[in-house]
Amino acid sequence: MINYHNKEFRPISNTENGETSNETIFLYQQHGHLLTSEYTGGHIISGHLIGLVDENGNIDMRYHQLNHKGELMTGICRSVPEILPNGKIRLHETWEWTSGDKSKGESIIEEQ
Repeated sequence: MINYHNKEFRPISNTENGETSNETIFLYQQHGHLLTSEYTGGHIISGHLIGLVDENGNIDMRYHQLNHKGELMTGICRSVPEILPNGKIRLHETWEWTSGDKSKGESIIEEQ
């Protein structure tokens, strides 16, 4: 299993309906299969996620965040890891808002 503990991630791409950007920083904490993160930056004032990591490093998570418009947004996300040649982790994410317009999107975040 991949260990995400104390790893920092930053988005490198996101679909238009997403709120994260390359200014958003995620700090992951992992204890066993439990993953949590606090994140902030760009359009996000404060965000939190909680997820489960499987034996292949895939993450099934739920998130909530407060954006710069003062809206509380919630969603679900599935992240699939890729180990880069330099040993860093890239996460390929498919996500869906469970609030707002309930649209779907894709993003990629990379370990810093």
